Amino acid sequence: LHTSVSLECNQTRYISGMIALGDVQPAWAGLLQTYSHVKIEFVGTNLLQLLTFYLPCIIYISLPYLFPSFSSRHKIQPKDKQPTWDQIRHCTSVVLRNHLLTSTLQIIIFSITNRPSYNMDATLPSLAVMCRDFVLMYIAREISFYYAHRLLHHKLLYPHIHKVHHKFTAPMALAAQYAHPIEQIIANALPVTLPGQLMKVHVFTFWAFLAWSLLETTATHSGYDFFSGMARH
Repeated sequence: LHTSVSLECNQTRYISGMIALGDVQPAWAGLLQTYSHVKIEFVGTNLLQLLTFYLPCIIYISLPYLFPSFSSRHKIQPKDKQPTWDQIRHCTSVVLRNHLLTSTLQIIIFSITNRPSYNMDATLPSLAVMCRDFVLMYIAREISFYYAHRLLHHKLLYPHIHKVHHKFTAPMALAAQYAHPIEQIIANALPVTLPGQLMKVHVFTFWAFLAWSLLETTATHSGYDFFSGMARH
């Protein structure tokens, strides 16, 4: 009797797990059959940016007004160094311009190649494969960003390109993408997107990596210190 009950419990847990995880697979397969792969990648990538970049930015900007005591405890710089509304509006316009730039380039590439940039297989990757590809993309991102950033600090390039990013000294998450258009492409976009494209990772893996990268950069530029010094950019 004990063995029978144990088997039934294990079977119930197994079925529950399959329901929770298995629902994603048929939904993804149905999505691939309904819409073009290029459209899924483009819309999914932009929706993810709204959720993991713009939404966190709004939350960070809202903290001093919604939770002033909490905000002041975790702010790195004093109140007189915080961004004004004029600075926030200006930063937002530059960031939206850069987003429009990268989205336009993405559309142009799709128009030329007529195929998605990542693996759109109907079978989702295993957790082990996702973790492996995630780590490899992270290493490639760190290396490529380091050399792109170092290049932009060259005396011939810094005054014309990278200095734009350093002009915005007020600490805020949006400033992560406050940059010259050239820097937006070679230092912000390509180190995150190109490794996965070259590796032909599944788009789910790329989306997970993109979400992590955007959440990370908003935290490091936010002007808040919630994570033992992580946000001290």
